[in-house]
Amino acid sequence: MTDKYAVIGNPISHSKSPFIHKMFAQQTGQDISYEAIESPLEGFAETIARLRAEGYKGCNVTVPFKFEAYQLATQRSGRANDANAVNTLIFEGDQILGDNTDGVGLLADIEKNIQYPLFLKDALILGAGGAAAGVMWPLFNAGVGIIVANRTLEKAQTLADAFEGAGTVFAKRYEDLAGRRFDIVINATSSGLSDELPPLPDGLFKPGALAYDMMYGKDTPFLKFARAQGAAVIADGLGMLVEQAATSFALWRKVRPDTQPVLDALHKL
Repeated sequence: MTDKYAVIGNPISHSKSPFIHKMFAQQTGQDISYEAIESPLEGFAETIARLRAEGYKGCNVTVPFKFEAYQLATQRSGRANDANAVNTLIFEGDQILGDNTDGVGLLADIEKNIQYPLFLKDALILGAGGAAAGVMWPLFNAGVGIIVANRTLEKAQTLADAFEGAGTVFAKRYEDLAGRRFDIVINATSSGLSDELPPLPDGLFKPGALAYDMMYGKDTPFLKFARAQGAAVIADGLGMLVEQAATSFALWRKVRPDTQPVLDALHKL
């Protein structure tokens, strides 16, 4: 019997996750289906309840539901608790297990696929939503110094406060970034979905800097800005998507797929 999975978001029509998991299933001989489902903005819990009632085994969660997924989970992994956000749900009987594979996916893409060293680098993370929350601790543990910037300082400060006693992570507003430069600038906002750019000052990129947009599949305003500003390495979030998906797939199916053939196929689309 085919096991059913899905990715839940709003919007979701752009998602490459069904293609990715279909390739993973073919590669590993797993009998699964995987679809993209758009949940109403005020109906995430109801959507998850419906999927469980229909026999789904689990799902991925994307913008803007990762904080809600964390609250909905009845059991959470250490990675989920670090982030206070969940992007992977596993349905087991009456339990909803929540995990977060975003940080694992980002580090794998940067260090393995892009081959950009992280240790002792300074990073700026743009945005304070679920995408940013999922990667903060993995980056910090990889030896990266972090400033998180957001339109609303309070939201950025909430993320920074999680590191009290462990190290220094600073919260800033976008207007506070003038005169600062970074080795890595990561756009964790959803601004690319609406072809917008966070209000960034010039001069953010150090020589040799990496500009990374978690959005994928389009040349976003952030990537255009980074290119014009002289960032040495430009990357979108396609590799992160595939790497985090592989970790989710392994959690569900207990077998880890090879990501390189999937990346190669996606780059040909």
